[in-house]
Amino acid sequence: MPGRLAARGARPCPSPRLNLVVSKQPPDYFFIGDNRADLAFDPADLPDGALDAAEIVHVGSLGVVREPLASRLIEVVQAARAAGRRISFDPNYRAPMAAPSYRDTLRWLASLADWIKVSDEDLRGLFPELDEAAALAQLRAWAPDASLLVTRGAAGMQLLHRDTALFQPAFATEVADTVGCGDASIGGWLASQLVHPGASAADHLRYAAACAAVACAHAGAYAPTAAEVAEVIANPATAESADAALSH
Repeated sequence: MPGRLAARGARPCPSPRLNLVVSKQPPDYFFIGDNRADLAFDPADLPDGALDAAEIVHVGSLGVVREPLASRLIEVVQAARAAGRRISFDPNYRAPMAAPSYRDTLRWLASLADWIKVSDEDLRGLFPELDEAAALAQLRAWAPDASLLVTRGAAGMQLLHRDTALFQPAFATEVADTVGCGDASIGGWLASQLVHPGASAADHLRYAAACAAVACAHAGAYAPTAAEVAEVIANPATAESADAALSH
């Protein structure tokens, strides 16, 4: 009957996943992850030789906060580092990282990483007591040999490594949604490392920026294709926009 809910087939849920959605820019995030499948990850379940076959191990965000997953991922990172694999770390700040205990995790993973990706928003969350310059200085003190990929949305991104700093402007694009842009940028950086190992740091940075541009042109957490990224890089309009920004 209209206006009534049939009880047959309905199953009560003690923890409703969604009550209300409020859209705002920039968005706030809230994740529900109690008793979810990712917490059951066990390194022992990885295929034989998985670590030997890997070139890069990437970790970050809520995965290194929520137990027992956090301890298991840190175990994988330690084993990978001991085996000579490159480590990528994206803190990707979320509210649980405000706990004082996370600071030790952040310091430890940063010290193991070859690449650390942080946004300006991440820095404000991870180091609320510091301004951006001081926050970056703290990260670099913990990881003096790591490369820091610092993203700032429409203001572009920067690569910091020891005494070298490279800047990459954002590519011109019509923004549909910024969700997933950070993931796209570090994903693009790592993909470029694997596919174009002989490329320069500037080329890797440009590829990462192009991936972010493709991602923000689509609604939702969109995964850019190689063809889309190549088109952005080759497009004279986007290239001229980036070059003009670089000259200022």
